[in-house]
Amino acid sequence: MPKRFDIRIIAPSGYAEDRTACQRAIERLEAAGHHVTGNSTVDRVELRFAGSDEQRASDINALADPDRPVPDIVLAAHGGYGAIAILDRLDYAGIRERMKESSTVMVGHGDFTVIQAALYTRCGLTSMHGPMLAGDFGAGFLRDSTWRHFWQTVQSPTSQVAWQLPEDVNDLKVEGTLWGGNLSAICSLLGTSYFPCIDDGILFLEESGEHAFRIERMLFELKLAGVLDAQRAVLIGNLGGQRISEYDNGYDSDHALRRVSQGTATPFLRGISVGHGLEKSTLPFGAHAVLEVIDGTATLDMTNYRYAGQPSLPRAVPS
Repeated sequence: MPKRFDIRIIAPSGYAEDRTACQRAIERLEAAGHHVTGNSTVDRVELRFAGSDEQRASDINALADPDRPVPDIVLAAHGGYGAIAILDRLDYAGIRERMKESSTVMVGHGDFTVIQAALYTRCGLTSMHGPMLAGDFGAGFLRDSTWRHFWQTVQSPTSQVAWQLPEDVNDLKVEGTLWGGNLSAICSLLGTSYFPCIDDGILFLEESGEHAFRIERMLFELKLAGVLDAQRAVLIGNLGGQRISEYDNGYDSDHALRRVSQGTATPFLRGISVGHGLEKSTLPFGAHAVLEVIDGTATLDMTNYRYAGQPSLPRAVPS
């Protein structure tokens, strides 16, 4: 049974179409004993966004407000698009200063990746790539594995994910900074001051609803920018919802991954359950990770990340 936490909902991207799912999620979290605030954010709608740029930025800037108590967990309501538009509006200095003595954990995936990358780059804050309010905690059927791994990771100094690889990979053992998230979100930050310049890391990527050729193009973008070759390993998560046309002539995401991975010495490992999908592991963005592959089983051990209720915090990365 998890500890009782103060959970604040934020909506930095698109608006949540399914309000029933949002309410279901809030009720589930409260039934588990948690105190949930920020409920009104799920009702905001402006064009395709969950409120104006100013409103959505203020959700996060509230973490820098000394007159407001900091929550244990900041939970993104929904993904979509819109977070990149508020990056220049965030109070990075204030957030970094306030978070020095706080163990607040921020959680989300998809479009939320740009927030995680920016806070890591500008503030040295680790966060969690994991389930969100509407699509995960509010799902008609809540996956027990998703729920359990989230709470295990969010309140523990260590976490582990293990999975069977769908294809043959030589045994290996590497370690480095764990980072990544949504592929299109990561690529959108290339060339900006918000992109995490991490060498010798373990990069995880996920995507949803994209044509295979767009996945390949974005992966080549990372390769040509030197990002893929600089990593110890690349973990490929869920790539669901891809659209296939007659013109593809059998070409799909498997071909895209193969074409890109054959051009780099960095090993590509598939099958980890992250991103858009029913099963979802929680990965700490910015943690130290050790990845080991033995006889077709991959194990990822993660340490040195911010977790709710921790007595001391990991050392921040240089700004």
